[in-house]
Amino acid sequence: MRKAWLVTAAFAGGGVSFVLLLVVGTFMVAGNLSNGVGKGAVGLAKGAVPAAYQPLVQKWGNLCPAINPALLAAQLYQESGWNPKAQSPAEAQGIAQFIPGTWAAHGLDGDKDGDRDVWDPNDAIPSAASYDCKLAGYVKDAPGNPTHNMLAAYNAGAYAVIKYGGVPPYRETQNYVKTITTLEKSFARPVGRVSPSRQAAGAISFAQEQLGTEYLWGGDGTAADDGRFDCSGLTKAAYDTVGVTLPRVANDQYNAGPHPKRSELLPGDLVFFSDDLTNSRAIRHVGIYVGGGYMIDAPRPGAVIRFAPVDTPDYFGATRVTQDGAQALAGAREGIAEAAAGA
Repeated sequence: MRKAWLVTAAFAGGGVSFVLLLVVGTFMVAGNLSNGVGKGAVGLAKGAVPAAYQPLVQKWGNLCPAINPALLAAQLYQESGWNPKAQSPAEAQGIAQFIPGTWAAHGLDGDKDGDRDVWDPNDAIPSAASYDCKLAGYVKDAPGNPTHNMLAAYNAGAYAVIKYGGVPPYRETQNYVKTITTLEKSFARPVGRVSPSRQAAGAISFAQEQLGTEYLWGGDGTAADDGRFDCSGLTKAAYDTVGVTLPRVANDQYNAGPHPKRSELLPGDLVFFSDDLTNSRAIRHVGIYVGGGYMIDAPRPGAVIRFAPVDTPDYFGATRVTQDGAQALAGAREGIAEAAAGA
C-alpha cells in the first residue's frame, strides 16, 4: 500500500519528486542486476524474429557450435531486415543476401521442394546457417574465438582469418563482428537478469520535461516541429540527451538492447505495443517506463505527452537500451538500407 501511495502522491504533487525516486531506485538495484544477459542463451526473445521465420531460425541456428539462433537472427536482420526480396547494388539477393556465385556453391534446397531458390527464406535461411558452419570449419584452427573467426570469414574471407591468426585488422570486418555479436543480445532470450541502463535516469528526466506537450506525427521536437513529438521521436530524443542514438522508428528501437521480462522492468526501459504479439516488425507504439506500472508516452494525434499504464492487451515487451546495442543497430541499418537500395 505504501508503494502505491508514493506513486499516486508523486503524480499528484509533480513529476520532480517522482523522477528523483526513480533515479534512486534505478541505481540502488543496479548492483543486484549486474549479471548481464548470461552465457549459453540459444532461445529467441519474444517476437524478435517474425513468426514466419522463427521456426527456421530456431532449428537451423543450432546447426553447429559456432552459431546459435540469436546469432543467426542478428545476421539476417543485419543483412536484409527480414526482407526476402532485398537486393543490394552489389547483387546480393534475398533475406540472407547471397551473391550469385556464393549461392551457386553453397545454396541448399532447405524445404526439399526440388529447387534452390535464393528468394525463398525456406532455402536461404538454412543456407545461411550451413554456410556459417562451413566457414567455421575452414577457420577452426585459427587462434581466438571460433564464432568471431567465423563471422570474420563471412565478411573478409577465410584466407584473411587464417593469414592473420584470427579476426583480421580490417575496420569493416572488426565492426561487422562487433555489430553481429552485440545484436545477438537483442535477439536472444535472456537466461538471467539484464543490467540496468546507466543512461536511464537522464532519459526519463527529459521525457518528464515534455509532459503536456502536444503530439505531432513524425515530430522530433525540433523548432520546425514546435517542440512536439510522436512516440518514437520522444524516446529517440530522450536517449539522445544522454549520448545514445536510437533509430527513428519504434520497431527498430526494439533491437537496441536485451529484453527484460515484464516483472523485471526498470525505469528507463523502452516498452512496446503491437497488434501482432508475435512479430517485432509490427510494433506500432513505444514509451519510456518510469516505474509503478506506468510509462511516459506520446500517444496519438490530438493528445499530449502523458503518464499512462503499460499493462494493456497490446503490450508487446520491453528493451533495456545499451549504448553498444544502439551503435550496433546503426551499423545494421546501414546494411539493410544498402540491401533495400536495389530492391
